[in-house]
Amino acid sequence: MTIKPDTRQLLALYRQMLVIRRCEEQLAKSYQAGLIPGPCHTYVGEEAIATGICAHLRPEDAIFSTHRGHGHALAKGVSVAQVIAELYGKASGCSRGRGGSMHLFAPEVGLMGTSGLVGPSILQAAGAGYTFQLLKTDQVGVAFFGDGAVSNGAFHEGITMAASWNLPTIFVCENNLYATEVPFAEATRNPEVANRSSSYGLPSIVVDGNDVLAVYEAAGESVARARSGNGPTLLECKTYRTRSHAEGMLDTGYRTMEEIDTWKKRDPINCFADRLLKDKILQTADLEVIEEEVTRLIMDAVKFATDSPWPDHTQVMEHVFSTNENADA
Repeated sequence: MTIKPDTRQLLALYRQMLVIRRCEEQLAKSYQAGLIPGPCHTYVGEEAIATGICAHLRPEDAIFSTHRGHGHALAKGVSVAQVIAELYGKASGCSRGRGGSMHLFAPEVGLMGTSGLVGPSILQAAGAGYTFQLLKTDQVGVAFFGDGAVSNGAFHEGITMAASWNLPTIFVCENNLYATEVPFAEATRNPEVANRSSSYGLPSIVVDGNDVLAVYEAAGESVARARSGNGPTLLECKTYRTRSHAEGMLDTGYRTMEEIDTWKKRDPINCFADRLLKDKILQTADLEVIEEEVTRLIMDAVKFATDSPWPDHTQVMEHVFSTNENADA
């Protein structure tokens, strides 16, 4: 079943991608200005994936993300202000300033955590799917992971469990061709991810991860399958990050500028804007209005983060572990 977005949804997809892009560009500037303690991994170039997937999700659906998780957080419903404040280390951040770039957490919208480790999202999403199956709800668990995680044991274990138990889980591989600076084609004899699904007995879909409509349609099919009790899907989104692995690292050396420039011509936001203009869904003036709105949103978020207080050092031991004071002795 092909799921096509209406005009309202098309505009929402474009705006969401633009919000992610402008937020990431601002975070890169903030990092360069010394305002972000710790690392900063941006999602520039991959916005279509988080946007297309999360457009089908509800707040009660659970997603699990990676070190490159800002885009997933924003697409799932975390505010720009909370994301920027978190990277600034402020108490108003989504993780109260304790997590930084790689540890965003907002269970109220179904963001169950990003992680600097490779592959745990696969097992966590399978666990969420198992929980939803036991509770007999129509919620879904979604794992975002990179091509490097495919060589991790968690990939085999999580997909094996999900397929065997028919769990409502969607495994989203963001194949951006490099695991940090190691080419995926040199790390495996099989640089295709989706065709691994036949070994586990679950359906797979491979899409152009820079085409938000292709991602949207594939995600709609996968989410519908999971909600209806028909089990998991492996979704491979072929994409590319046009910035360095992390801010402050080199852009080239392991890849060429020619390769980067070639992928920039396939920029997911520019290509989608061209399509909306060609189909006369938007006019250039409409794009300018959206750009101005998003720019104001980012500026307001930066001010919010800048003006927010630092975490109270007396609370450093809070939220470290859970206690139940009402439990029987």
